[in-house]
Amino acid sequence: MPYPDLTQRVAVSAETLALFHTPSTATISAQLMKRGVRSAFMANLTPLNPEQRLVGRAYTLRYLPAREDFDGSLGLDDLTNIQRKGVEEVGTGEVFVVDARGDTGAGSMGEILAARILKRGAAGIVTDGAFRDTPGIRALGAPIYCRGMHAYMNTTRHFAADLQIPVACAGVMVCPGDVLVGDGEGVIVVPQAMAAEVARDAAAQEMLETFIREQIDSGASIRGVYPPNAETLAAFAQWKTRNE
Repeated sequence: MPYPDLTQRVAVSAETLALFHTPSTATISAQLMKRGVRSAFMANLTPLNPEQRLVGRAYTLRYLPAREDFDGSLGLDDLTNIQRKGVEEVGTGEVFVVDARGDTGAGSMGEILAARILKRGAAGIVTDGAFRDTPGIRALGAPIYCRGMHAYMNTTRHFAADLQIPVACAGVMVCPGDVLVGDGEGVIVVPQAMAAEVARDAAAQEMLETFIREQIDSGASIRGVYPPNAETLAAFAQWKTRNE
C-alpha cells in the first residue's frame, strides 16, 4: 500500500460545505466511524461563541517550543515572521488552525491578529493552546475555539515554524484543506477526500434523527423508533416529503 501524500489537496464543492452547516459534530463522528476514522474529534477545546457554527477548510500554522537561540519576536511583519505571514495569507472561508502542542502557558495570538484573520474572511480560528486578550477575541463574535487563556505573548512559549503543512491540533491530524466543522460541543476534522460523502450522509442522518426526536417528544417508545424499523422509516419518508 503506497504511503499517503499528506500534501495532496482534494476539491471540496461549495454544496458540500453548505451541507456541513446542518449536522452536529456527533452525527459527523458517527459517519466518520462508519468509514473507519475514529481519531477526528478535537478533545478539550472550548468554544468562545458556542452558538456560532464553524465550517471551513484548514489553513495550518505549526508552533515549536520557543528556544532562546531562535528569537521568535524578530521580524514582526508578514514577510519574515511565519505567524504574521499566515495572518496575511489565510483565505476566505478557511479556518486558521494553530498547532500549539497543547501548551497553554502563553497565548497563541491576541485580539488584533485574530481580528485581522477574520477580516480577511476566515471562517474561524482553532488552537489547542491559549488565547491572550480572550474577552476581546470572544467579542469578535466568530466561531473560535481554544484550550485556555493566558496573558503572555506567544513568543514566550512558542516559535512559529511552518505554514500549510500537516499538523497535530488537540490530538488530531489536520492537513491543509481538510474540512473543520465546529458546534457548541467542539470541532471535528473531516478528511477532504471523503468530505462529499460524509456531508451527504451526515445531513441525511440528521434529518432522520430530527424526525425520531419528534416521535420521542410525542411520547413514543424507543422500540422500533430508535433504531427505526420499517414502519418508522415509512412514516419518516412521508414526513420528509411534507417537510422538503
